[in-house]
Amino acid sequence: MDNAPDTALGIGPTVEPGRGMRPSLELSQALEPQSPVALFGADRPLAMDSGVDLSPFQVAYQTAGTLNAARSNAVLICHALTGDQYFAHRHPVTGKPGWWESLVGPGKPVDTDRYFVICSNVIGSCMGSTGPASLDPATGRPYGLDFPLVTIRDMVRAQAMLIEHLGIEDLFLCIGGSMGGMQVLQWAALFPERVFAAMPIATGARHSAQNIAFHEVGRQAIMADPAWAEGRYLEAGTRPAKGLGVARMGAHITYLSEPALHRKFGRRFQGRSAPTFSFNADFQIESYLRHQGLSFVERFDANAYLYLTRAMDYFDLAADHGGVLANAFRDSKTRFCVMSFTSDWLFPTSDSRAIVHALNAAAAPVAFVEVESDKGHDAFLLDEPAMFSAARGFIDAAARARGL
Repeated sequence: MDNAPDTALGIGPTVEPGRGMRPSLELSQALEPQSPVALFGADRPLAMDSGVDLSPFQVAYQTAGTLNAARSNAVLICHALTGDQYFAHRHPVTGKPGWWESLVGPGKPVDTDRYFVICSNVIGSCMGSTGPASLDPATGRPYGLDFPLVTIRDMVRAQAMLIEHLGIEDLFLCIGGSMGGMQVLQWAALFPERVFAAMPIATGARHSAQNIAFHEVGRQAIMADPAWAEGRYLEAGTRPAKGLGVARMGAHITYLSEPALHRKFGRRFQGRSAPTFSFNADFQIESYLRHQGLSFVERFDANAYLYLTRAMDYFDLAADHGGVLANAFRDSKTRFCVMSFTSDWLFPTSDSRAIVHALNAAAAPVAFVEVESDKGHDAFLLDEPAMFSAARGFIDAAARARGL
């Protein structure tokens, strides 16, 4: 049961799309999210790394659990690239359960009977926080590519403003996987005195050249779609569904592992016993990827995909601290648990070990867990008992140290 503090704002006001904009499920959530929204006016701009002061802007979020009297049991969940604030809530577009219900809920490692859990839609996304699908107050039109480029640090600054808005001074725990793990690391580096415990999962302190390359292929697929209309597709009443679908198909392959693909699909045909000698989806894996692409375009904005992949590409925590990653965590009192998965080739264990080595060099308290799994990068979203056990042990120990 959600239980937001009294300072939480309600649903944002209804905003009519600009003329020519085609109504769609994902656009409706960008303009009228079905979750609480914190509004920040001209007196509280978001200072972005690009040099832009974004104002006004809003942050859409969801909560679960109850904030204690001392306001000391707050947990911030940071979502991944295509995630959102619906971590333990039914998604308003897809109708699916919350994306991290395996880890978060009553009696689970992130126990909503004990902790007040918050998750916000990141700036630059499309589920209610200000992003390229939002209306530019200066023109009354969607920002499109006029929206400033976003960084992981910008996302964290906006989250910090939300936490302050909710009347919370510091976090008991900051946790997230993939792009969410990047945010966790950025929180610990930017606000070390405000994070008691941090759990970055399946992530890295920088985006690799290979990962940047995968993202660029996806972006080019979107921008090559004629319906993209130079980023003005909402006004044109079009939708770059084919390009975004291909981008999602390509990215989804990187979230899996070869053993997982073989176990689930192998070389089995889809609904037939022999090839059609055509370019139809003969194989089950082809059908699966096409379904992933089609379902994704119903809930996500194409420009938001461009912006968020770029934010991940720009992330390099060491470069922000004189080229030495340990400098990002110098004098940190935050308790860390870094977790990786053996079959994750998108953010391999070596990335996590680099974080652990930097934390050791900075004399920061850190535990490291490598989970044996053949499920690939997406393992952090799936039923992995070893992950749950490690998370529970770390969080329970941190709670005892916190006096919770």
